[in-house]
Amino acid sequence: MHSGNKEFCFPLFFKDVEHINPRPVGLRNRSYPTRITSLKNSAKGMTPFLVADTETILYDGMDLDPISRDKFFMGLDPTPFDKDKKVEVHSPFAIGVMIVRPYVPVNESNIDYYYSSDYPDKIFPTHMERSTKLLSDFIRRIISIIKMNPEIQTVYFHNFSRFDGILILRHLVLHNDEYEIRPLMRNGRLYEVVVYFKKRMLFRFRDSLNLLPGSLDYLSSNLCPELGNKGSFDHSSMNLENVKKKRDVVIEYMKQDIRLLGGVMQKAQDIYWNLFEVDLVDWITVASQALGIFRMNFFNDMDFHIHIPNRNEDTFIRRGYYGGHADAYIPKGTNLYYYDVNSLYPFIMKEYPMPSGKPVWASNLGGMDLDSLYGFIEAYVECPESIVRPFLPYHKVKDPTLLFPTGEWIGVYYTEELKYAKSLGYTVIPIKGYLFQKRESPFKDYVGSLFERRLQAKEDGNEAMSLLYKLVMNSLYGRFGIHPKSTKTDIGGIKEYQYRMRQESWLDGDYLGNDKYVLSYHTNMDNTIDRWDPPKNSAIQLAAAITACARIYMYKYTSREDCYYTDSVVLGNPLPEEVVSSSIIGKFKLEARIKKGFFLAPKSYYYSSKEKGDVIKYKGAAKEHVDAKWFETQYKHPENQLEREFVSNFRVNIKKLSVYKRKGKVTVALALNNKRMLLHIGGKWVGSTPKVVFDLESLDNASKEIFYSMKQKLSSQEIENLYLREKRASMEDKRSQDLVQTEERTMLDSEEEVEGTNHTLEENNKTDEKKPDT
Repeated sequence: MHSGNKEFCFPLFFKDVEHINPRPVGLRNRSYPTRITSLKNSAKGMTPFLVADTETILYDGMDLDPISRDKFFMGLDPTPFDKDKKVEVHSPFAIGVMIVRPYVPVNESNIDYYYSSDYPDKIFPTHMERSTKLLSDFIRRIISIIKMNPEIQTVYFHNFSRFDGILILRHLVLHNDEYEIRPLMRNGRLYEVVVYFKKRMLFRFRDSLNLLPGSLDYLSSNLCPELGNKGSFDHSSMNLENVKKKRDVVIEYMKQDIRLLGGVMQKAQDIYWNLFEVDLVDWITVASQALGIFRMNFFNDMDFHIHIPNRNEDTFIRRGYYGGHADAYIPKGTNLYYYDVNSLYPFIMKEYPMPSGKPVWASNLGGMDLDSLYGFIEAYVECPESIVRPFLPYHKVKDPTLLFPTGEWIGVYYTEELKYAKSLGYTVIPIKGYLFQKRESPFKDYVGSLFERRLQAKEDGNEAMSLLYKLVMNSLYGRFGIHPKSTKTDIGGIKEYQYRMRQESWLDGDYLGNDKYVLSYHTNMDNTIDRWDPPKNSAIQLAAAITACARIYMYKYTSREDCYYTDSVVLGNPLPEEVVSSSIIGKFKLEARIKKGFFLAPKSYYYSSKEKGDVIKYKGAAKEHVDAKWFETQYKHPENQLEREFVSNFRVNIKKLSVYKRKGKVTVALALNNKRMLLHIGGKWVGSTPKVVFDLESLDNASKEIFYSMKQKLSSQEIENLYLREKRASMEDKRSQDLVQTEERTMLDSEEEVEGTNHTLEENNKTDEKKPDT
């Protein structure tokens, strides 16, 4: 290919691209599960496992020769490499591992560890070489342990997904050619790394944080306080010069972290086994574990049919899956009440009916009574401007910002949500949708049992049991809403790169080294049925129904005139005593009596209270530059913008499998008029008003016919109703006038009668005399 005298050249790897024969067009017979079933418990006992931890240093490569440094950072730096720029990436200088067995107390004498300064400088003169060596020894030690203990398969790090795992995966890919590495990475999160040798699984790395969300300090203080506190260590003080000097301090700190992680995982494993006979090691996340516990112990698939939607069903119903309602109504207040609901989503799962069975598609709901429908339907919605705190959510197809507007639009909603909206004054015209059976919730016993057990654990002072009950109870609903479309990341060679880049789902590919590429692509992108690969046990209709009912339940409180903020609820006056209780599910608990608060935007507020002191919520890298004074200034001048420098010590670059230190500048500001419009009176910011939306673009041709026909009927009916109301009012006026005239005549007749019979007492007495019998 030529352009003028210059030849256009593809990258070198394109020259060896092999021809790929086109796949024959047609549908392959692939079967997918269509319902979630009860599950038989097959666990035979608790399995031993390994726990590990690593300590890292911010490495700038200054101990390398210029060529080696250039080569090293060209493979790590997420930005175009500049020789004069100082780049710092996290590099391990210490790592340790320990076996944890059921019923056997954790003991630090079982910890094997490796430290960079223990390797001789003459053989390993640079930190990079020493770091590579200690990681290789760590992998070999794991394989050695597993050979002697074949029942062990899993190694846990705490925060493996976003830190340790990134570094471990990079090392495995670049320095272990004899093993096959299979990562499970979705949406930038590394869930698991499995190591194979000749198609046989050796072991797998997993993240304990996915099973037990929370800091190691918090978890250990609740689950194994007898092991002591998590130590403190200034990681920023570490550099190449003092690594050897601080060896003993670092090793003791790391060993304590390993002991605590072992104690936390062992205690959790023991509790789950005694309660439900499930082994913690069998699950990757707490959500999948909660679903397993539900299916094995509480679910009867003969009583309730949980349907797994196909592509069309999932795509349609997911349009009606909205998040919670977070809006800022009043920007400033004093003497406020901050309430939260006791287990809101579990309460909804327990008390509200749920959609059951295989859905039936209704392509034309024109003329159908909304009250007779149950399921998820596309509908025309009109919210009058008189509703200053609207109820129904809305967002554009390509804009994730969730609004609660007035106006007119087309959306997919849970029918119970639409019925409630109609009772508030919304106009709703059903168009089409999927109809389900309305059945009593299958989660009634699951939630009821776990909540009661948690209360008992609290009364007994057993914080460990209380914590785990809460995790299992709160983690189930979100599992049903898992999205089939995700970004997947694999490791592959040149052939995998060439294959993936031809696919429509292709996103990106970066050369890592050692003839390996990091490949990123979408899943479930193609429209062909044979490419549909849904998540196991996904039931979007349940997740969407639960969140919709939660909004219905909360609206009575978030729509109050004295509501300041809707994430939970901040009120100007206390709630009635009958809806407040810290021990009854679904009732409100008073979290704080706010002395002074600023609620300037969703997820952007400050308040001061006796119970919690100063509380600041602000999303983004600028959080460290936000304080109480900033909120007060921003309230007076909401348009203010400040540019500040920020430092992020743990920036993850998935493309290069690196964690690095990043410096930059960030704008500290409010997202003004993003969800609601600011309201000023007399130049003072006093509140907000809803946005107005007009969006009928999502209607297809068939839906347009249904909509405009029903709209015309509705308009005709409204005109007819208006005529009837006017006629009735006219008749009522005439009737009132006739009644007034009748009353006036009656009064005149009465007066004449009184005047004609105005007898004296003597004449009245005479009338009492007996008249002659005629």
